[in-house]
Amino acid sequence: MISPSASPVPAWLRGALGDAQGLAGQGVADVALGAGAAVAALDAVVRRRARWAGAWRGRLALGAAAATARRAGRAEDEAALRDAVALTRPGDDAGPEGRMALAWRRLVEWPAARLSDEAAISATLDELGLARDAAAVADLTAELRRLARAQSPTGALAGAFAVAERYGLGPVAGAWFADALLAQRLGWTHALPLLGGEPGGARAARSSRLAGSIEPGPERVKVLLAAQARAALRAIDLSAEIERRAARLTAVAPRLRAKGAGVVVERLLSADAVSASERIAGMSDRALRRLFDRLVALGAVRELTGRPAFRIYGL
Repeated sequence: MISPSASPVPAWLRGALGDAQGLAGQGVADVALGAGAAVAALDAVVRRRARWAGAWRGRLALGAAAATARRAGRAEDEAALRDAVALTRPGDDAGPEGRMALAWRRLVEWPAARLSDEAAISATLDELGLARDAAAVADLTAELRRLARAQSPTGALAGAFAVAERYGLGPVAGAWFADALLAQRLGWTHALPLLGGEPGGARAARSSRLAGSIEPGPERVKVLLAAQARAALRAIDLSAEIERRAARLTAVAPRLRAKGAGVVVERLLSADAVSASERIAGMSDRALRRLFDRLVALGAVRELTGRPAFRIYGL
């Protein structure tokens, strides 16, 4: 992770979003100001629509999946979750840990406008182990769409967790809903996993009982806003790191002579990781491995597993 001094985020904004003790002395309006500034800074990064944005979103999704696994009491870290998805053949079951990762990948890979569709909600709940019948999913989808249209940004944020609580889904689903709603309200093409990877968001949802109301209390609003803002700052920091790595990859790309190398480069820029066993641009396994070895030697990508076989590469 890059240092705060190298980040485009001003120091005052980092200092404005402290821990729970620091928040206690601030009003909702003060915290909302900092949160709005953080999300605005993130919005500027999103709207650049950089070539490497897919890799950035994918890396954030992996972090959210790891946080979800920890909350579920599972031992899988980011490396294990990456393996569970990358090494599973299309159509095969990725296992419970892989399904957690797929839920967060859906958030970043599906168009944001479709994240409130019944198909997206139903598949996500199933992958999180929270499956509901079709009638419940239809009602839940309708509530989320009303939140997206009618609530203030603060109301939509707290309301996402409230809806999840009412349906017995818990804070992880609430975080997924909140991240989807933020992307829809801001008009992003794709969502970012913010509260999904932010411990404070889940703690805020657990710390107060919603009792069927989506009207948030001020203390709960402050914690949720601060959690969202801190997650936005971390996403901005990661974007700067991914941008530097992507710049190195694109700088060496003209030196690659392998047929299909351009397609491989674009794949690396659009995903958290790429397996050496993938079928890309009609390249043979041997040719693809040679290309990845060349990219590693040039310092353009990293081999992410440390294994002699079943290797996975990424920025």
